[in-house]
Amino acid sequence: MNRHLNIQTSHGTLLGHLALPEHPRSLVLLPQIQPLAVDDPFAGNLFNRGHAVLTMELISERERHFVDTTQDVSRLARRMTDILDLIRRDGDMQNLPLAIHAGGDATPAAIRVAALRDTQVSTLSCHGGLIDRAGLQALEMLVAPLLMLIDDNDPVALASWQRAYRHLACPNQMHLLQAGENQEEPVSAWFAQHAKRLPEIPGSLT
Repeated sequence: MNRHLNIQTSHGTLLGHLALPEHPRSLVLLPQIQPLAVDDPFAGNLFNRGHAVLTMELISERERHFVDTTQDVSRLARRMTDILDLIRRDGDMQNLPLAIHAGGDATPAAIRVAALRDTQVSTLSCHGGLIDRAGLQALEMLVAPLLMLIDDNDPVALASWQRAYRHLACPNQMHLLQAGENQEEPVSAWFAQHAKRLPEIPGSLT
């Protein structure tokens, strides 16, 4: 099943697409800085591996004209939280274990949101981006297992990981992607291992 969704903000509409297989093993949220792709091979690969996939924009068309919008971690985190609220209210998604896969500028926002929504987000992976921009509190409070993918020619992201990982208490793994290596295999394996419904945690930040 395929559905189109949207979230209205004061700065425009955020578009989304849900691909739902017959018996999904989990729901994977793919938060996007760029406009939705008509045919995203990564999303399609996850779908073919049995995951429901929700692809959702984090910034509106109007906001893309401002260069610094993608650097506003707080704004991106608020948008991602709105998406998680949508998931909680949606009958097709609310009962599925939730995983997040973010990349680039969305990475620190995903870390922050996963730390805040520790009873909703069961696992996450990130591809590149400056993980330490999530902030020390988010890194220390993160419960969900984290897979960090870094391109072997991205020393900036690697340095950010090296600054951040010592503050992580959650299960975590860093994987260097070689040139031409697809990220679908390690991401899907990580989600298959870790995506499960988390119990309610007393004193959580939710």
